[in-house]
Amino acid sequence: MNAYLVVKALHILSSVLMVGTGFGTAFYLFFTNRTRNVASIATVARLVVRADLWFTTPAVIFQPLSGLWLAHSVGWSWDTPWILLSIVLYVLAGVCWLPVVWLQAEMAKMAATAHADGATALPARYWRYALWWERLGYPAFIAMVVVYFVMVLKPAL
Repeated sequence: MNAYLVVKALHILSSVLMVGTGFGTAFYLFFTNRTRNVASIATVARLVVRADLWFTTPAVIFQPLSGLWLAHSVGWSWDTPWILLSIVLYVLAGVCWLPVVWLQAEMAKMAATAHADGATALPARYWRYALWWERLGYPAFIAMVVVYFVMVLKPAL
């Protein structure tokens, strides 16, 4: 078995896991927030935090390591324009994602506390955080979709 092909397959699978988990958890929390149901939000927010810890974070770490190893293995310079573009977009997504991780952890704590206290509404701070969580999610997701295209098309820039 060829090490390059194994790492390439793992790179592709981890990218799907990273973007898919990110999109899926964002989808569920976004729409659960619209219900304003404290119990539902507390449950989904807790699971979103857990999914990011278990699935997204390992993939986020593996992606650049495997990607740079793959590029090096086939002799592509790390300053190849399409590789640089993908790195810049990945960093942009990361700059958005890191505060999102903190925001959703705080949102999960607020929702859990509100639910445990029997509250029928979440505090205003939850909704401010939810707004920032959503606003940061869009550029991160768009950046990662563009990275997919850059990786597949390898455009001459």
